[in-house]
Amino acid sequence: MQFHVHARWDDEAQVWVAESDDLPGLVAEAGTVEDLLKKLSVLVPELAELNLGQSSGKGTFTLTAERELAFS
Repeated sequence: MQFHVHARWDDEAQVWVAESDDLPGLVAEAGTVEDLLKKLSVLVPELAELNLGQSSGKGTFTLTAERELAFS
């Protein structure tokens, strides 16, 4: 099963915040995308198993990260 996770930069909190419409209850925060991936690598399989009955290790997820930057 394929899951899509979207991350956005929270400028006020200075963290990446990840959520997924595919996995109810998934919310994770981290200071870097790399740290966020580490957290998601644990959370996504756990939530897939709890919410959808998906066995651990039997799926993939795609992370899309967005950060708005100003320029002049």
